[in-house]
Amino acid sequence: MIIRILLIVGCSISGFAIAYYTATPDSSYLIFESIIGFIIGLLVALLVIKIEKDIRKVSLRVIAGSIVGMVVGLLVALILAFGLNMVGKIRENQQIILWIYLLLAVILGYLGLVLGSKKVEEFNLRGSGSKIKESSDGGRILDTSVIIDGRIADICDSGFMEGELIVPRFVLNELQFVADSSDSIKRSRGRRGLDVLNRMQKNSSINIEIVEQDFPKIKGVDGKLVALAKKINAKLLTNDYNLNKVAELQGVRVLNVNELANAMKPVVLPGEQMSVKIIREGKEHGQGVGYLDDGTMIIVDNAQKLLNMNVEVVVTSVLQTTAGRMIFSELKEAAEKKNHQNSKS
Repeated sequence: MIIRILLIVGCSISGFAIAYYTATPDSSYLIFESIIGFIIGLLVALLVIKIEKDIRKVSLRVIAGSIVGMVVGLLVALILAFGLNMVGKIRENQQIILWIYLLLAVILGYLGLVLGSKKVEEFNLRGSGSKIKESSDGGRILDTSVIIDGRIADICDSGFMEGELIVPRFVLNELQFVADSSDSIKRSRGRRGLDVLNRMQKNSSINIEIVEQDFPKIKGVDGKLVALAKKINAKLLTNDYNLNKVAELQGVRVLNVNELANAMKPVVLPGEQMSVKIIREGKEHGQGVGYLDDGTMIIVDNAQKLLNMNVEVVVTSVLQTTAGRMIFSELKEAAEKKNHQNSKS
């Protein structure tokens, strides 16, 4: 902030001084011209600050590519102008050559600047994702939620996932922002995500690739993830339900760890017996609720009075929802009694 203030003051004073000393000394508009110079200097300072803020959002690779492209464009303009200087009629008028060079410099310099910034991004993707391009699926991109969740590291450790995993720079920045949060819960989640990435980098069966590609025109991280996945034909690894739906609508294939967890739960059929601890009361009268080791909820009829007790139950039905799986059951004694009555009848 102090440096910016000094820049504004310096440019304003310089503008005032330049206007003051270049104006005619006996001019009646000396003060007016000096004030105009002061204002121009102030505007130049504000423009420089605006450019500086925009440059902060751009990677160093893109800046370097833009500069190289612009220099190449200016050199091509100089060569063309030199060639035109060999033409007899044009050579006789050096002023025309000057204006032609300025025109070519503006056009080719601009084209070099734009093409340099765009092509260096493609080069970055090819360079950082060379192994990805060799595969048929284009790679797998990790989003913030799946990194913080941490189960992706366990999946990699188990050997079910190998190869290239892509972490965009803007996802790392979001993780760092969360890790630096003043909120203790957010800070803990952010640091957990960074620890998970460090753990995954030590896994020899996978390769964590940091991609610098950004999309400045897209504000949200979710939108940038979808754009990157479409650009390099990659799958998106996430736990975020909304991102999952948005990505699928735009033709991006999504790998949801929650869906994988649900798919890996053992199949339970009506009539099977199991043991469960009743943790709390259910929503309906007389119900008790317990959980399996994998987190599956079990609702037990007539178990409300058996809190904190392990009971034997018999599965009556299974309900699969988007949030997970729910198992409905009854006490083993009640099921046996019901079966005994049915056999008598």
